[in-house]
Amino acid sequence: MQSLEIIYEDRHLVAVMKPARIPVASESSGDDTLLAMVRAWNGGRQDEGKKGYCVPIHFLDRPVSGVILFALSSKGATRLNELFRGREIQKTYVAVIEGRPKDEAAVLEHWLVKDRDDNKASVVKSGHPDAKKCVLSYRVLASVGQLSLVEVKPITGRSHQIRAQFAAIDCPLWGDLKYGASTGWDGKVALHAARLEFKHPVGGVPMKLCARIPEYWRTIWSASFPETADIIFPRGDSK
Repeated sequence: MQSLEIIYEDRHLVAVMKPARIPVASESSGDDTLLAMVRAWNGGRQDEGKKGYCVPIHFLDRPVSGVILFALSSKGATRLNELFRGREIQKTYVAVIEGRPKDEAAVLEHWLVKDRDDNKASVVKSGHPDAKKCVLSYRVLASVGQLSLVEVKPITGRSHQIRAQFAAIDCPLWGDLKYGASTGWDGKVALHAARLEFKHPVGGVPMKLCARIPEYWRTIWSASFPETADIIFPRGDSK
């Protein structure tokens, strides 16, 4: 089991860095989970015989990395869930995509249907009975060769939304074979949940929690990529 990287903690919540290829919670593979890691860490802080409260508030796909929240109190869980339902938590991702979008900045709107058998979302017409509307905004931060670094802000929070929507404009995420990428990336995709902004569920203090782009992203970018990443997410900008 990997070591746990904590971005922020208090009595009501903890924000941790999810590595790519580790599931948030249990799945059919039986592999170690981020939830198990956080519960082990939280349990070690409790009085003898107590496990401590710990539940995930949201999820990231297994191939995706980034910041993720766990509630450490029932009050924190209730209020964080209310913030998510009310879209009062702003999520910012960065991604490397194949190609260059037609527009340097735009809002993408699609209707998606999720096939649970193959765990894949597909773009359909708006009249489809099972379709859910998905909306995100993006801007291109840099382009090198046939790759583009983009900042993405999902407005809705559908499963596989970012992956499916960029595939729909012929710009699949680097490494995302499921959605049409030209090459795989050892079980990872170049999508990183870089920042969460919200008011603390107990007290209302503005929070900005950031997770730095993983070092292994350097392998898919030119020498200019690390400098670009440092401009977007300076070191130490974590809360």
